[in-house]
Amino acid sequence: MTVTWEELGWERLAAGVGRVRLPGWDCTAGLVVGAGAVLMVDAGSSLAEGARLRAQAEELTGARVTHLALTHPHFDHVFGAAAFAGAEVFGAVGADTVPGEELRADAVRNGLDETAATEAVDTLVRPRHLVCGEWTLDLGDGRQVLLANVGPGHTAHDLVVLVPGAAGSPEVVFCGDLVEESGEPQAGPDAVPGRWPAALDRLLDLGGEDAVYVPGHGAPVDAAFVRAQRDALAARFGVSR
Repeated sequence: MTVTWEELGWERLAAGVGRVRLPGWDCTAGLVVGAGAVLMVDAGSSLAEGARLRAQAEELTGARVTHLALTHPHFDHVFGAAAFAGAEVFGAVGADTVPGEELRADAVRNGLDETAATEAVDTLVRPRHLVCGEWTLDLGDGRQVLLANVGPGHTAHDLVVLVPGAAGSPEVVFCGDLVEESGEPQAGPDAVPGRWPAALDRLLDLGGEDAVYVPGHGAPVDAAFVRAQRDALAARFGVSR
């Protein structure tokens, strides 16, 4: 690698695994480096942001991004996907069905420039590989990453990415917006509140007590934080165990 994670504003979480907090909506994007394969987790809120992520990934790894996992179909996570030409794109089953105009309207309502929103929708890349249960990606040299459809919860189509620990590194779990640290979890009209706590139970079962959990917005957290947020959501929405 020609530069360090920190020099480009990324946080290194484990060997070959990092994340960055993007400006604007404080959305997180993740990167997992294999042997000859590179996975990006989420693509940013516009084509320009996606292009910056791609360029940074190439500078960090010396290789192009070969795989892109979209944690859920909200504009701040998917609008940059078209910048990753040639990447195999993954999402939860149903993530490819959200109308582009719905995404555009939500983006503009939340402050994205209308021209940028329209451009993103006109070039919108949908997931080609749809995950129903679990899907294992082989990134080479023994690095396997698990994509798991644990929802619904934050949306009807929530995907998480689990990177097993290696060489003393902890397991890292990219949670999408099922977990938020920088504010209260957002439950929009496409949320499924009654099943959100169960999605977090599934997430904790997969990640375990010692994993690093990476929220869709905010700083990495531990299992205790996820469990407390699960309990708060259950109380908020009147969901019993």
